[in-house]
Formats: sequence, structure tokens, C-alpha cells
Amino acid sequence: MAAPAGVLLLCLLVLSGPPYAAVAAGEKATVSVRAVTAISHTDDDFICATLDWWPRDKCNYGMCPWHNSSIINLDLYSPILYNAVKAFNSLRIRLGGSLQDQITYKVGKHYADCPSFRRNDDRLFGFTDGCLAMNRWDELNIFFRRTNTTVTFGLNALRGRRKAAENGSTLHVGGWDGRNARDLMRYTVSKGYRVESWELGNELCAGGVEAKVKAAQYGKDVLRLRRMVEKVYNGTGHLPKVLAPGGFYDGPWFSEMLRVSGPGVVDGVTHHIYNLGSGKDKELINKMQDPYYLDKVAQTFSDMEATVRESGPWSSAWVGESGGAYNSGGKDVSDRFANSFWYLDQLGMSAVFGTKVYCRQALVGGNYCLLNTTTLAPNPDYYSALLWHRLMGPGVLQTTAAAGSPYLRSYAHCSKKQPGVTVLLINLSNSTAFDVTVAGDMDLHPAAGGGRNTT
Repeated sequence: MAAPAGVLLLCLLVLSGPPYAAVAAGEKATVSVRAVTAISHTDDDFICATLDWWPRDKCNYGMCPWHNSSIINLDLYSPILYNAVKAFNSLRIRLGGSLQDQITYKVGKHYADCPSFRRNDDRLFGFTDGCLAMNRWDELNIFFRRTNTTVTFGLNALRGRRKAAENGSTLHVGGWDGRNARDLMRYTVSKGYRVESWELGNELCAGGVEAKVKAAQYGKDVLRLRRMVEKVYNGTGHLPKVLAPGGFYDGPWFSEMLRVSGPGVVDGVTHHIYNLGSGKDKELINKMQDPYYLDKVAQTFSDMEATVRESGPWSSAWVGESGGAYNSGGKDVSDRFANSFWYLDQLGMSAVFGTKVYCRQALVGGNYCLLNTTTLAPNPDYYSALLWHRLMGPGVLQTTAAAGSPYLRSYAHCSKKQPGVTVLLINLSNSTAFDVTVAGDMDLHPAAGGGRNTT
């Protein structure tokens, strides 16, 4: 099985990269797959994509790449969007993002106004508060039902808090006021809409981004959310998961939140990853194919796995948001074929470290979108996500690549919904091809697809 230079190999499908003038003769390599037992398991709906709140005048580096792609204004009646999501037959979509902690839900008694986002540089992230009206929530849920979407919804976690008195501090103090969220849940249940999981807050943990909350207080608030979910959904036959904190990993903060909230409260510990740096970085495309750079994030996955094991063994690690490059991604980079080197490597690596769900920022919007923001036509990473979803089952297998080059990456899973093993090979090199032999112990398990090596 040859892995040409600049090529990703997923099962037997080759996604060809750009041609190169000089490619060295194939370097022989053996990838061993240990199929006797899985080293970890993902959720069945491991692949996830986000929808964000950003209005069309969200801009970075002199560009405004969001257009009409937000939860509020995305065209849910587009046949292209419908077919793209329906193709997964169970795509998880996480609704959330930076502005979710400024959202009012227009339902019940516990809201005073239902404003639209407006630019204001004195407010968090440069925007005033926004609003989710229930007719829009109805439209979203009709779309989700038609496309068999698994829904994760991020709640406003700043409601009821106030900014600390310290000059220049981003710390917010006081307990979470969940009454408006409770009214949204009650409405959701009354309409028969199915939300698989509710997540509290976005990027408020540790140092935060533009606002932060202490771990002890957050733990108490997550416990309040858990009790609210149990009460609202009592007798419905469905109990949604509770997720938190939806921010960048910080070991001590995450551990304290889990300790304070207590056993059985947080089902998914969500963290965010933007390990490629700024979207305007001129080295962005080189980072995507640099194995040494890509390996750095393995420490975060390992630390996150250890935190969950030691402080919250009842829970599991989720990547709640990851776009590669922050601030809307890199123009003409994050939406191109080259980004799949980073994206597929992240999916494989995170699964090895016990990650249950991986949410890609974004389904639509920004430069890192799976679907083109204006036309909704699929970008290359859309097909990477779809292939993974269809071929890679939840059982994660150990692989070892016996090659002298760090540019050959290998990941393997039990095949999805059928016996066998699916292998992902990534050649990060622009100058070296690999002639790969896949070997393993599949012969010990005839039902897993036989013991034939592939060359």
C-alpha cells in the first residue's frame, strides 16, 4: 500500500495533495495494528461541528468572513445545507461560541429585553448582548429533526454575575442565574425538541478570554445546572448530558471544578484547542505538515485524560471547539486541502487519548468552515469529517509505524458498523513517498476481517 508524498490515506481512499517536482523513491515502512483490544473508545457521534453566534460584522485582520452563517441568520432552508448535514445521518452540532454568554432567550418571565447584536468596542468581544427568539429556536429544531442532528447547546453562564471591582480585572463574581436557561429548557421539553447535552459557558475557565469565573464558583453552578436538568426533564424518559466548562485546559482549574461539582454531575469535560496559533500567521500552512509542531498538543490531550481519570472518572474528555487557527482561521489556508493534514491528525490523536467527541469550528462561518460560508459548498475538510464518521468506529486501536521518518502518521479504529479495521495513514512529507505494509493480529479474530497484510 503506497502512501505518496503529500497524501492522506483513509482506508483505501487516497486524497491527493499537490504534485511536487521531485519525490524520492518510496521508503519502506511497516505499520502494525494491534486489534486484540481497543485502547480507548470514542462516542458513536465523535465527529461534531459547531454553529456560532457571530454576526456578519465580526471581523479579524481586516476581513469579515462570517456573512450570514450564525445561529441567528443561517439559511436553514438551503438544500445544500440540508444535504450536507443529512449525509452524516447523525452529525453532532454544538451551538455556542464566544457570544453565547451574552445571549438572552426570549421565553418565560425572566428577561427584560430581546436585543440584536450591535458593534460596541466597550463590550465583551466588541458586541452588545444578543437574543434567541423562540420562533428561531423552532426553525433550528425543525432543521435538526429533519437531518437527524445530535444537538449540544451552550448556555449563557455569565447571567446574574457582575464584574469584580478590581480595576482591569476580567473576573466575574456571584452565582449563575439560571432562570432564563430553565425557561428555555421548559419550552424545549414542551415542544418535544431533543437536546442531547447542555453545556455551561464558553471560555470562562482559568484566565478566560475576555471574562473568567473561579473554579469553585463554576463547580457550584454546574451542580445547579445538573439539578435543573434533572427537574425539568423528570418523567420525560430522556436525561440530557451536562457539559462544562468549554474553555482552554488548565489542570488545577479543571480539577477543582470537578471536585466542587462532585461525582456524577459533569458528563463531559469540554476543552478548546487552537494549537496552530493566529489565523494571520504566515507559517500556518507549514505548521500543518510539521510533525514536531503537531506533536506538541499531545501533551494537552494526555494531561486532560489524566485530569478526568484522577478528578472526574465518572466523566469523559470532549474537545468542545477546535478550529486550528484562532480568530476565524487562516484565509485561503484553513478551508483548503492542506488543513486536512492537521484536522485528521487531530482526530486520530485525540481519540487515542480517550476523547469522546471532537467538535470542529465551524460547520459554516469564518475561514475554517467545513461548508463555504457564502455558497455552502463543501470544503475539503467536510469530506475528511464525513469519511471519518462513516468508516471509523468507536473502538480505537494501537498502531506502531516502523519507519525512520516522523512524517508518516498512522491511526486505526475498529470499522464502523461492520467487521474489520480501518486504517488512517498520513504522509506529512512533501518530498518522500512511503511504501507501507500494514500488519497486525487480525488473524486472531476472523470476525474482524481476517489476517491479511496489505502491501
